Amino acid sequence: MGVVYAQSIEPETKLSESQPRSEQKRVLTQVHLFFTDDRNQFLKAEKRTLPLSGDPVADGRQIITQLLQGPKEGLHQIIPDGTQLRSFFITPDGTAFADFSDALRENHPGGCRIELLTLFAIVNSLILNIPEIKQVNILIEGQESLTLAGHIDTRFPYQADMLLIR
Repeated sequence: MGVVYAQSIEPETKLSESQPRSEQKRVLTQVHLFFTDDRNQFLKAEKRTLPLSGDPVADGRQIITQLLQGPKEGLHQIIPDGTQLRSFFITPDGTAFADFSDALRENHPGGCRIELLTLFAIVNSLILNIPEIKQVNILIEGQESLTLAGHIDTRFPYQADMLLIR
């Protein structure tokens, strides 16, 4: 049984290789953003339809921006208020680097489970929607951070964790 996490709902326009990505048409695409359940025990997917460009960096920024805005359908925000995305890039080996403001750490409520869910809300939302991303590394103010709230080592990149999703 397979799960599709990036599904086009509008026909894609084929473009020549020489055409810059900035001129490419955005395609309405169904994505899954991850937020927490009522008890902050698991991540749950919220489906959204976003105009994606096919550029993994631009699409990754848009997905994180949507995550920062929070859920729309009764789930709960897991990323602390005031958190901003400072920069986002992807290396040739498929490692995405998401650099957040210090509010991600400073405003985090703490607790091992909440820290784990915060990390994987970001990681899963990126990896499961953008095929070019294989792993995600979280930075704070442009630097590696030992943890977000004292429990989970964030100095290394993470791959998606499906066991946290219900």
